[in-house]
Amino acid sequence: MECIIEKNKTACSCTYEGCDKKGKCCECVSYHKRRKEIPGCFFSKEGERSYDRSYKRFAAENM
Repeated sequence: MECIIEKNKTACSCTYEGCDKKGKCCECVSYHKRRKEIPGCFFSKEGERSYDRSYKRFAAENM
């Protein structure tokens, strides 16, 4: 499967300016999985801006 980084970037909700995985969804998911986190695109805008990618934050936001 070919990665379409520029197209992915248009839908990427990550606000972290220094992110080198922006538009590289597979890398982003793998990175956060290794850290026992959830990628920012699964959160609301407010949740994403907190930079708290924990399972606990995600569960609290989606209850």
